[in-house]
Amino acid sequence: MRGTAARSARSVIAATTRLTKVPYVPEIRLQQADDPFTVWEQLEQEAGQVSLPPPFWAFPWAGGQALARHLLDHPQLVAGTRVLDIASGSGLVAIAAARCGALSVTAADVDEIAVRAISVNAAANGVSVTPLLADLLDGDADLLDGDAAGVVLCADAFYEKDLARRILAFLRRAHAGGARVLVGDPGRAFLRTAGLRRVASFEIPVTIALEGMTVKKATVYEMTAGS
Repeated sequence: MRGTAARSARSVIAATTRLTKVPYVPEIRLQQADDPFTVWEQLEQEAGQVSLPPPFWAFPWAGGQALARHLLDHPQLVAGTRVLDIASGSGLVAIAAARCGALSVTAADVDEIAVRAISVNAAANGVSVTPLLADLLDGDADLLDGDAAGVVLCADAFYEKDLARRILAFLRRAHAGGARVLVGDPGRAFLRTAGLRRVASFEIPVTIALEGMTVKKATVYEMTAGS
């Protein structure tokens, strides 16, 4: 994202969010929206169109908080490795990986504003993360320099059937190629846990506006051999 588009994205982020600590991962600060519907309306007004995708980048979702917490508690999982975070959203999980000493971190998303938010959030936390505007799901877990990722991360991305199917297929290919695969999820409808081993669970503070409750259980899984 360059020039006018980048400036427009920065203005949207500044106008709709504020930099605050993540509830369950207070070591990390993100540009967060106070209300999902207000920021969504502002985005549609800015773009001059309706039916834009939800601003997933403006909130620290429960699955992402769980996976970020798990990484920070166990930095050896990613330290010294090349990391790919798919469907990165705000970049929370990618930032956690960078804080844990990952050799490099690429954070991929299909939303242009999310990609800019990842850059803004990484800078706010003093870490290096490479944002990537791309749909990688039909390929392999290759990074910008052509090398394969040693660790692939994915959080809270199993809310649509077709998307979940594509993500799981991508994660299985990454695992078959030798990557460690870690998933954070708060019980979304379309995550199929066959081939996933539960490694941690957390009670994550969430907002009623997003989840209809104030606390949500989120689980971290690792993909296993034979998945």
